[in-house]
Amino acid sequence: MSDWDDNGKSGWGVPERPAGPESSTGREAPENSRDWKLIEKLVMSLQSEQRRSRRWGIFFKLLTFGYLFLLLFLLRTPVTDGLGGVSTTSGSHTAMVTINGPIASDKVASADNIVSALRNAFEAENAKAVMLRINSPGGSPVQSGYVNDEIERLRQKHPDKKVYAVVTDLGASGAYYIAAAADEIYANKASLVGSIGVVGGGFGFTGLMDKLGVERRLYTSGENKAFLDPFSPEKPEEVDFWNQVLETTHEQFIEEVREGRGDRLRADEETLFSGLIWTGEQARALGLIDGLGSPGSVARDVVGAEEIVDYTHKRSPIRKLVDDLGIAIGSGLFDAVIESRLEMR
Repeated sequence: MSDWDDNGKSGWGVPERPAGPESSTGREAPENSRDWKLIEKLVMSLQSEQRRSRRWGIFFKLLTFGYLFLLLFLLRTPVTDGLGGVSTTSGSHTAMVTINGPIASDKVASADNIVSALRNAFEAENAKAVMLRINSPGGSPVQSGYVNDEIERLRQKHPDKKVYAVVTDLGASGAYYIAAAADEIYANKASLVGSIGVVGGGFGFTGLMDKLGVERRLYTSGENKAFLDPFSPEKPEEVDFWNQVLETTHEQFIEEVREGRGDRLRADEETLFSGLIWTGEQARALGLIDGLGSPGSVARDVVGAEEIVDYTHKRSPIRKLVDDLGIAIGSGLFDAVIESRLEMR
């Protein structure tokens, strides 16, 4: 039985290249050969396009899946920051609050965050004492003052709980302002402690503007509204006034250190309050700290409650992810370059 039907098609249903007119030599006509090659190219192009479409389809499906997974994660994760430090033990412990990094209203070490953690630590029923673990260069005198005042208030409210400040790497300026409110201060022998001073600075661009041919046009209502404008020449009377502000803030700092340390200070005030910074070993000799130790040794040997429970304000996972990715990079660049800032450091 023949594999071909009456119409000349294969019985297996496989189309054959159509037979075209042949030349006198028995070969296929050139124009038909070109047409067939064009058809083959078209078919190959369609197949390639299909493969490309499948790959993009897989990509977008994976992207959608990742988006849904992220959305589910966000729904199950707290968006706002919170407090740590729920004691898991029925015994006594040392409640720890960490002050890490610059002290400022827009930083993790803001007064709001630190004060909330301190209140939580003081109110913990099983907390035998509160320990401030400090590693900070200082920062805003306002934020540091808020924390200092709150520590004094909480000490009066909870007279049975002492406060111990432990400096790790750095406890300078505003960080020492906070530490001065503690009952006792400890540090490592190589820690950096002190820097009891105030600084306020900015930039002046008048020379650069002259070179570039830029003219400053500033319109104000109020004689001192453009006080210390970085694009205008300095005025001696404004500099004198600003120095008075710095001196007043410095005196407030000194007064808090005097009140907190009392007769434990063992050096002349001109040296202690000059803005210098010392090692932990030197600071102990000067009376700026009470002894050498670490958070663990202070909890064990001084407080008598070796277990440490951390009550520090915690960043939410989302906030931490955003910060780590650097989304907020440069958010304070204008303030840092243009504005004069008052800081304890």
